Amino acid sequence: MSAPWVAIQRNPTSGAGLQRAELLHLVTHLRRLGIRPRLYSQRERLRQRLEIANERQSLVCLVAAGGDGTVGDLVNRFPDLPVAVLPLGTENLLAGYLKIPGNGRFVAEMIAAGCCRTIDVGVVNGRRFLLMVTAGIDADIVHKMQARRRGHIRKWNYLQPILDTLRSYRYPKLRISAEGGDLSVDQPLSGRLVVVANLPAYAMGLPLAASAEGSDGLFDLRVFRRRSAFQMLRYLYKVLLRQHETLADVVSGRVERVRITCETPVPIQCDGDPAGFTPAEISILPGALKLIVPNGPAR
Repeated sequence: MSAPWVAIQRNPTSGAGLQRAELLHLVTHLRRLGIRPRLYSQRERLRQRLEIANERQSLVCLVAAGGDGTVGDLVNRFPDLPVAVLPLGTENLLAGYLKIPGNGRFVAEMIAAGCCRTIDVGVVNGRRFLLMVTAGIDADIVHKMQARRRGHIRKWNYLQPILDTLRSYRYPKLRISAEGGDLSVDQPLSGRLVVVANLPAYAMGLPLAASAEGSDGLFDLRVFRRRSAFQMLRYLYKVLLRQHETLADVVSGRVERVRITCETPVPIQCDGDPAGFTPAEISILPGALKLIVPNGPAR
């Protein structure tokens, strides 16, 4: 069998300057720890390497060197392989949840220690995700941001898409069917923004679903029922106060499966990337992914 090695998938549009230095630190310290690093910026070359049985057997893990989109890409392409994260993206929500810093030496030592955590994986219309799926105004912002993207995204790049969406979004009525958990309903719910969370991680640290637990086999569902920019700002204020789940016009619960439909196509995003439009079929795969995590108590 070949010596142990890791495959580092680098997002070519993520990471520069100090972030590039951390990628080099990861490579250096993996070698020091007796683990061969192989760096890939071309997705096809990584696929070809992992088609070699001997290489696959000696693989320690895949490393997503980028943002949450890079993690999602690896999880969808190689769902049966363990994954570690070197956060080099804009939000790095998964890494933040797992308390993994953008430090190459830390990640190399974490991989060598081999502490693993198994988490649930969500599936929306055949696409796997780890954090959340949303349908509505925030997904429209994500779609607009992706259409404007030119290289590495910075947080201020979202300003114009947010302003554009606030001016133009019409808040179509979404119909939500839920099964399993404590929110199975005979009649579909209606709402203007839907959040289906697997983990309690959302952009800017917003606690939209703070009770979400990534190893319980369930999603946390939040349905915001009123329309208009004013109502969305009201919801945002209540989210910041962690009071939104007490509102009469917000539905909260835990579910196994969700279906979202609308008379007109509504944007969907998962883990911060565009994921098409409604209708959306969302289900959960309990314990489907092994993550390399820091030593210490699980969150």
